[in-house]
Amino acid sequence: MDIKHICCIGAGYVGGPTMAVIAQKCPHINVTVVDINEKRIAAWNDEDLSKLPVYEPGLDKVVEEARGRNLFFSTEVDKAIDAADMIFISVNTPTKTYGKGKGMAADLKYIELCARQIARVATSDKIVIEKSTLPVRTASAIKSILDNTGNGSEVKFQILSNPEFLAEGTAIEDLLDPDRVLIGGDTSTAEGKKAIQALASVYANWVPQKQILTTNVWSSELSKLTANAFLAQRVSSINSLSELCEKTEADVNEVAKAIGMDSRIGSKFLKASVGFGGSCFQKDILNLVYIAKTYGLNEVADYWEQVIIMNDHQKRRFAHNIISTLFNTVSGKKIAFLGWAFKKDTNDTRESAAIYVADELLNEQSKVAVYDPKVSEEQMYADLDYLNTRSSEENREGVSVFNNPYEACKDAHAIAVLTEWDEFKTYDWQKLYDQMQKPAFLFDGRGILDTDALEKIGFVCYKIGSGKNPEI
Repeated sequence: MDIKHICCIGAGYVGGPTMAVIAQKCPHINVTVVDINEKRIAAWNDEDLSKLPVYEPGLDKVVEEARGRNLFFSTEVDKAIDAADMIFISVNTPTKTYGKGKGMAADLKYIELCARQIARVATSDKIVIEKSTLPVRTASAIKSILDNTGNGSEVKFQILSNPEFLAEGTAIEDLLDPDRVLIGGDTSTAEGKKAIQALASVYANWVPQKQILTTNVWSSELSKLTANAFLAQRVSSINSLSELCEKTEADVNEVAKAIGMDSRIGSKFLKASVGFGGSCFQKDILNLVYIAKTYGLNEVADYWEQVIIMNDHQKRRFAHNIISTLFNTVSGKKIAFLGWAFKKDTNDTRESAAIYVADELLNEQSKVAVYDPKVSEEQMYADLDYLNTRSSEENREGVSVFNNPYEACKDAHAIAVLTEWDEFKTYDWQKLYDQMQKPAFLFDGRGILDTDALEKIGFVCYKIGSGKNPEI
């Protein structure tokens, strides 16, 4: 099948960058990204590329090259669906906050709405691709909707799973040079195989054939959840040991280096920290837990749920260490946060550790001052308001947002590093120290600073996983 028109429903963190790269690498294919959010589409179309709704290093250059040539952003959803040969569904699948599966299962209402809209609008055969992270066997539900709620025409649909494996902050690099592209489809029929090949041929414009992996659709759906679960598991594993190291005077960084040199283990994702965040890890593990429970696999569910429990514990523990180190009270004290995004090189704050550490400190009547180079003041307050721990007014009274890190840290009792932005390493830390309350405390939640050098300046430093932390 010769693909000439691609439509992507959803212009968020996955849909926008993925389609931009496809358009850049496939100038012979028209790619249209649609979304009902007019403000978001306007931002994608803004001539000022610094105003793109997603911040990713290199994304602006990709968009600049392809936009207006064969990359388009639009709110005309029906028009784009009807014109497309291939439709990517890349909408949000948050954890349910209501009803059966509340707090664990993926909320598929947006997926179903997309499927029903495609069925209603389509007048020609379509290849429909799951790009959102979905529970295993969701494709069968999409197929049922498409086959049974159409507009009465003899339109045929093929459903594929093509999960994303993007790390925010390196998404463009991951898209241009992926470890693998996974495509799942109906491998038992000629039509299904033809659809798989059609999508594979799109990626083959820049991805080597050996890195394009095809499976049945169920394996593809489950592989995405499993990949994120395994990565998160490694983070929680090393974080669990960080607490033991603090009690035994071992050094978690030395332990991580020692075990990481074992080729069977490897060194990646063994950095002890305040905990993982982002839109994927927690949501996907909870989804995996829910799926296991629905099949009665309670031991499997308990195993994976522990990864989340450990991550939540690490965030609380970090906040409580700030409180105990600052003489067991932070009431009225100013704690400066460097970083609010869940990781560097992104403006995404979903499930960021900073949100939960701030929440704990606000509960203790601390004053929190925040600087982040990419996250807006509006977003920070929205994150705290979403927790519904206190009123919006109380959050604004307790948290101040600064555009300058030195202003954020002025007169602070402590600095907490919550995001691993590279710029934090370049600061004049002597200047920061001189303008702080004494003793000046530093809590490096990401392990990016030379705390030995900072201690020589006069800082009292807390390092996750160090047995030589200050004891009050």
